[in-house]
Amino acid sequence: MYELVLKNFAHITSMAISHARQYSSISLFSGIGGIDLGLHECGFQPLFCAEIDVNAASTLHNWLSNNKINCETASDIRQVNPEILIENLGISPGELDILAGGPPCQSFSLIGKRHSLVDDRGLLLFEIVRFARVFLPKVILIEQVKGLLSAPCLNKQKGGVLLNLIKEIQKIGYKVNYKILKASDYGVPQLRERLFIVASQEKFIFPEPTHCPTDKLENTLFNYIYKPYVTVYDAIADLPAPVKKGELETVPNHTDITPKRDQARIHGVPEGECLARQLNLPSEQRQRLDPLKDTTKFRRLSWRQPSLTLRGGEVFYHPSEDRYLTPRECMRLHGFPDEHILIGPIRGRSGSVKTLDQHRLVANSVPPILSRILGKCIVEQFLSDKSITFDFYLNQSLFDVGCLLHHI
Repeated sequence: MYELVLKNFAHITSMAISHARQYSSISLFSGIGGIDLGLHECGFQPLFCAEIDVNAASTLHNWLSNNKINCETASDIRQVNPEILIENLGISPGELDILAGGPPCQSFSLIGKRHSLVDDRGLLLFEIVRFARVFLPKVILIEQVKGLLSAPCLNKQKGGVLLNLIKEIQKIGYKVNYKILKASDYGVPQLRERLFIVASQEKFIFPEPTHCPTDKLENTLFNYIYKPYVTVYDAIADLPAPVKKGELETVPNHTDITPKRDQARIHGVPEGECLARQLNLPSEQRQRLDPLKDTTKFRRLSWRQPSLTLRGGEVFYHPSEDRYLTPRECMRLHGFPDEHILIGPIRGRSGSVKTLDQHRLVANSVPPILSRILGKCIVEQFLSDKSITFDFYLNQSLFDVGCLLHHI
């Protein structure tokens, strides 16, 4: 049912776009295409995408090919000269509608070592500024972890990285607005908080939340304004049983690779709980897990709540089965349609890998529902012909889709 809602919304959006002009976009650090997919459904035509990870790039190329999108691509963005690129694309400074990207977040994440700009990955954030200076896009859209708000710069100033980024963007002539958005507040079945930065010639007004926790809907006023959070049950309950590794998939990327040792360790952990706090279970099952610190390890999701934030370090467990979530279930919890196919290995358990496996590919991506909503707001505020708006085409249809979401 949730997959049907995603398809209906994309169809409605495409109807509106068919009556409006196409907009141009460039994405850096494109990942598996979360930003590009959402923007594309709002009428943005990707001109150039860049992604260095081989599995993410393969997934991105597969999406571009399946949608017959003629788009230039590159691997290491540091090796791309934006002055040559703008000439090859045949556009002039100021013509590009949006420059978007989700640079690597590990340097700023609150759960990492936070080496910030000392880490080469942290410096990649400023690659977007390098491209913006040449392309002078109408809008710049950046996604980052909320840890960027406090990430120190080289002089140890708290929040200095974001302050420096804003200053560099302002030097080009943009006004910078930023806000932490919770994905579940906008219909994504995941309690994911990320910082979004929008730079434009005029002030950008971020979209208001459309969803809220079910308990708030007991208030009549909230019931008229918001829809209930989309839950794990809404997102994945209709999927068939996953296949084992090596078997023919009936749904793309819906494969269970849980080792027997991890099946045994999660057994007996209640829905929505973690193994570390199950003091009734044998100590040899809990081993050295800390009840205070290890609350995301060996953690089951809850059917009637949105998912916790998907992470690269651990894979959450199914609410009622003794197994990891499959990559497809993670894609559903991120808001990707089943037609968006992941390419790459599936990790057997948590641990480091040379290239990104399927679970990490999803955790690192931007939920396309969020980029679609932001893209729609950007079009309406800065790009669209004011005499032709999305609202004319979307109002009644969105009401129907909202009712469907409300009851699934």
